[in-house]
Amino acid sequence: MNGGPSGFNNAPVTRAFVIACALFTVFFGIQGRFNKLGLSYQDIFQNFRLWRLIVSGFAFSSAPELMFGLYLLYYFRVFERQIGSNKYSVFILFSITVSFLFEVLTLALLKDPAMKLTSGPYGLIFASFVPFYFDIPVSTRFRVFGVHFSDKSFIYLAGLQVLLISSLNRSLLPGMCGILAGSLYRPNFFRIRKAKFPEFITSFFSRLSLPSMGNPPAAPSRNVLGSIPSHAGRQAESNYPLPVPSTIEPPEDSIAMLVSMGFDRNSARQALVQARNDINAATNILLEAQPPLT
Repeated sequence: MNGGPSGFNNAPVTRAFVIACALFTVFFGIQGRFNKLGLSYQDIFQNFRLWRLIVSGFAFSSAPELMFGLYLLYYFRVFERQIGSNKYSVFILFSITVSFLFEVLTLALLKDPAMKLTSGPYGLIFASFVPFYFDIPVSTRFRVFGVHFSDKSFIYLAGLQVLLISSLNRSLLPGMCGILAGSLYRPNFFRIRKAKFPEFITSFFSRLSLPSMGNPPAAPSRNVLGSIPSHAGRQAESNYPLPVPSTIEPPEDSIAMLVSMGFDRNSARQALVQARNDINAATNILLEAQPPLT
């Protein structure tokens, strides 16, 4: 199982978020200020260092956390491809905000000066495990020493590794708050899943981020009539019309992208044919064909 075709095609918001996390983490790492990251009761309620709320949403507390965290963010780009960048931006904002609210509320209730939470976009990462559990199907199953695994097990293990790197007493609460935020987003309270940012915001992210590696542009078609002048060529084409091409077979990478979103392969192929290989239009066709959520 993978997150679809490699790269950040059709995932500009994820690309911008990954770049921001890497830059924030590297910046604090170069300055040797990893130990100053994270939330604590004293920082929020006594010293009023509210800037840490913003920094903690992007900067990881260590390089190993950065490595596994960016891997998970990169994999979860499949959800941006599935629901679109405008709605995925709302999911990011909702997950981070709600998880931070739960973290701050917990710190206020416990009032433990020795308690310091780890830093990083744990809210978004672990909120993404909720749709990952419910919406991403298992494609392969296997056994290792009698223990059953699936292709989704590697993603769960990566999430567990993120928690263990920073010690559970610092990372468990942010992870649980993220899962709770994802659980609140899924039931569509107040129709939050229908909300989306304006188009110009995601267009801004597309221009802001580094360009993705896409398919190379198609080579210009040659005149099959060789050196015949254009006027004569058009006359010859009118005398001998070319046959109308049959249905173009959808590219394999487009089918793989839709399959990675959880759609059936045959349905994905038919949707691409109907949409003339437009991946966004095919996604809308498949989503509209699904029964409404209750």
